[in-house]
Amino acid sequence: MLAIPASDIGKHDIAVLNLLSAQGLPGSENINTEKCSATLDQWAARVKSETERHLYRFRNNPAEYENSEAYFRMLMMAVVVYEDFGVRYNPERLAPPPSRAANDHFFADSRDIFLHGLIGDRRMGTCSSMPVLYAALGRRLGYPLKLVTTKAHLFLRWEDGKERFDLEATGQGMDRYDDEHFKRFPFPVTEEEIQAEGYMKSLTAAEELAVFLSIRGMCLMETGRFGEAKDAFGAAAKLAPSCRTYGVMRDEMNQKISSSAIAHSPRSCGSVGFASC
Repeated sequence: MLAIPASDIGKHDIAVLNLLSAQGLPGSENINTEKCSATLDQWAARVKSETERHLYRFRNNPAEYENSEAYFRMLMMAVVVYEDFGVRYNPERLAPPPSRAANDHFFADSRDIFLHGLIGDRRMGTCSSMPVLYAALGRRLGYPLKLVTTKAHLFLRWEDGKERFDLEATGQGMDRYDDEHFKRFPFPVTEEEIQAEGYMKSLTAAEELAVFLSIRGMCLMETGRFGEAKDAFGAAAKLAPSCRTYGVMRDEMNQKISSSAIAHSPRSCGSVGFASC
């Protein structure tokens, strides 16, 4: 996967890139990429048929849907995903962001943060995976959907040159917002942070993959696999150099590896700070 030239990443299915990023992580043991892709194809076909069947609702009363067929289509997708396929936000991860503990192990189980948790038997995920699901389905239908980051959150954007609006897709439906909402939710962000982290802009395909690799790095870090985590964050930093955090996390993993090596090195009589003789 990492051998793909950055210019060619956009030629690959976002779902496949996400699933490949999850391989080898806790909870990913039964991933079948081809089966997952086929499931997404079936789900997209269902979304398409239900949207076309109910399109008269928009045409009869466009004002009810903010005079936006695009928004209506996204609402229909959310309804089908929630009601027909039973996809839910994992209730164990529902704590409001400000109240989350630093050691809540949010990234410990790959099923909570990658697509396979949403399209397998479990049908649960979080804000790390649910926007990716909608993007994967929408792109199968030709919808101009982008992923966007803000502090500790991932969300969707519809952007086609005619309309541009942001979408929160982690509840029972689909909520439409402008950018100002996500500058405050789930945490306030400053203009300096927006510039340093690449927040609030529609991500390129390479930057989307960088997000997936950074999530992989967080999961690896949870299990103490610091060397692999360093590689994941390093790869993310190369794909998205405009995001400061990826490089910071790579360097932090290097420090953890160095600290671990020192802690486990043989203690000699001449070692400063040790009294082992």
